[in-house]
Amino acid sequence: MNVIGSRPDGWWRDRRGAAERLAADLGRWAAREGASVLLVLDGRPFALRAPAGVTVAFAPRGGRNAADDEIARRVDADPDPGAVTVVTSDGELARRVRAAGAAVEGAGAFRGRLDATR
Repeated sequence: MNVIGSRPDGWWRDRRGAAERLAADLGRWAAREGASVLLVLDGRPFALRAPAGVTVAFAPRGGRNAADDEIARRVDADPDPGAVTVVTSDGELARRVRAAGAAVEGAGAFRGRLDATR
């Protein structure tokens, strides 16, 4: 949601549409970069067609920081967290994943790189 929220384009009126647009942007970026992306969303799960290179996951529980907790859990479980970059503007999540060995990129900076793929 940090990446979605980094552009005040009315996303809050259509969270599902915002997630779909982000997944499409991530797919273009992943294809260009030869990368794989895990998009972790919070809220009630819904069907979202993920483009090649993008895996979509929903936080398994609701509430404050649910997606952050899921991201941190996945980084902790990754056999090579040093190969992981987490995109977030949340200071606490950044601290948690850095402590586990992952890199962090700010949501606004990453959004700028995504927008360059359009």
